[in-house]
Amino acid sequence: MRRSIRLKLTLLFLLTIILPIVVIVVELPAYYVKSIKEQQSSLMAGTLAALTSHIETYLDDLDRMTVTPYFYDDVMRALKLKSTYGWNLLTPFEQYEAGQTLSTTLPNALKNTRKDILGTILLPMDGSVYASYAGNPNGAAARFPFSKQDWYIQALRADGNVAFISVHDQDYLSGARATVFSVARLIKDPDSRRPLGVIMADADTVAIERMITGVGLKNGALAAILDDKGKLIYASAPVDDGARRQLARGLGVVHAAAGDYGVVSKTVSRSQWGLYVLFPESAVRHKLQRVYAVGAGFAAGGLVVAVILYTAVSRWMVTPFKRMIQTMKRVQRGDLGACYPVKGNDEVAQLGASLNTMISRLGELIDREFRAVLGRRDAEYRALQSQIQPHFLYNTLNGFIGLNRAGQSALLERAILSLSGLLRYTLETGDRARLQDELAFVEQYGELQRMRFADKMALDVDAAPEVYPMLLPKLLLQPLVENAVLHGIEPSKRPCLLRIGAGLEAAGPSGEPELVIAVTDDGVGFDPRQSREGVGLSNVRERLRLAYERATLEVVSAPGEGTRITIRIPAKDVAIG
Repeated sequence: MRRSIRLKLTLLFLLTIILPIVVIVVELPAYYVKSIKEQQSSLMAGTLAALTSHIETYLDDLDRMTVTPYFYDDVMRALKLKSTYGWNLLTPFEQYEAGQTLSTTLPNALKNTRKDILGTILLPMDGSVYASYAGNPNGAAARFPFSKQDWYIQALRADGNVAFISVHDQDYLSGARATVFSVARLIKDPDSRRPLGVIMADADTVAIERMITGVGLKNGALAAILDDKGKLIYASAPVDDGARRQLARGLGVVHAAAGDYGVVSKTVSRSQWGLYVLFPESAVRHKLQRVYAVGAGFAAGGLVVAVILYTAVSRWMVTPFKRMIQTMKRVQRGDLGACYPVKGNDEVAQLGASLNTMISRLGELIDREFRAVLGRRDAEYRALQSQIQPHFLYNTLNGFIGLNRAGQSALLERAILSLSGLLRYTLETGDRARLQDELAFVEQYGELQRMRFADKMALDVDAAPEVYPMLLPKLLLQPLVENAVLHGIEPSKRPCLLRIGAGLEAAGPSGEPELVIAVTDDGVGFDPRQSREGVGLSNVRERLRLAYERATLEVVSAPGEGTRITIRIPAKDVAIG
């Protein structure tokens, strides 16, 4: 592929100026984005570590709170009685006293331990329920299936260890539908290790809210806590379900309805809760606006400088070469007087001066060689044409000898008159003749041969009128007709037909018209692979080569099937006479 100097200059400027500018404009903001994100992630990681520490301390406090029943002997004694048949042996007053201990003493002790405890529920193994909630004096809902609740099952599976219960509805309280998170524990007899009951304290999320508020989230950042099942425990701002599911999958970037957020996360080892700090990508983009503005200004300035330099340098370097190309195109069209205007004394000016010298010498050389080639070609052409005339005359006189020996004097006289007309045509000046005159000459020659062969030979000349004015080399067809008579019809023992046709045909896919001349006989024929080309056919082929570069001559023959010689000449190469 041809590459111009302007293209090379363009590539050079792209590599040296524009490409570095683009790299800087792209890479500089990307570097700052990465740096700001790393800085923000580091800051959020520190914030998350502090928040995790606070929550772990808070959960430790809740853990210690659930072992409070073990510090009150009367509470443990009441639970033991509840879980054995000894309860039925107590007096009603003793039963009332034990019930008051479970419903009052223990809740008050737990409430005094943590102010953010909303209430407690104690479930002894006998199926009784002791609930204490400040905002719900009715207590626990009657006939509620506590043993089938997830938090109850988690407490049993913990087998005396604390169970951190994720956010859930207080559907076990009459008329309450608040959402809380809880700590629960299976109370066991220290001596026999028998289960005595399940205690659960409902904690208010306000404590977590105070912790998150204390770390001071800025720039639209928010915090969220998910339990080990991906359920949302708390969020400092609304978090849609799609964002929650992405957090649960541990994605580093969350796509929410409010925008995209980068995520820093940590897991609380005690409860397997996930703590997440989300900082909005919009805050990063806001910080980068100035960087982008500076980069865009730098890029615009660089591009302006690059365009100015490119325009000046390309005009200085390319314009002289374009003028040289225009000069060479004028020379290519034949204007050997074209000259390049030389200005200055640099390498381009020296090249222009050399171009002018070359054009001058080229004109002299072309003029000398053209004249020599035309002279040589004209000499060859005339030599070939001169070969036809004696050859034709020799064959014709041999035919006269045959008529004389046959005693056909009247026919001989007619033949001599015909010959005089043929000789008059051959002796006329000019190297070219109209196709109409050539066909008339061939027809006279055929009539001359018919006098010799009588009924053995028939002649048919058929040509389209539009080809009559076309000019051909003089006596081009006569050798072909003569060969057909001497080598095709004369040796034959049966009457033969000699057909000469001319017309225009479309050639090839382009449909370019061609002049097609066919000389056909149905004589004895021959095998082209075993026969040597005669003088007449070679002469015609050579004259066609000298007269037309794209002309063709095709010979098709077979023993016993006759011969067909076809000449094809592009119509635009044939002059109109």
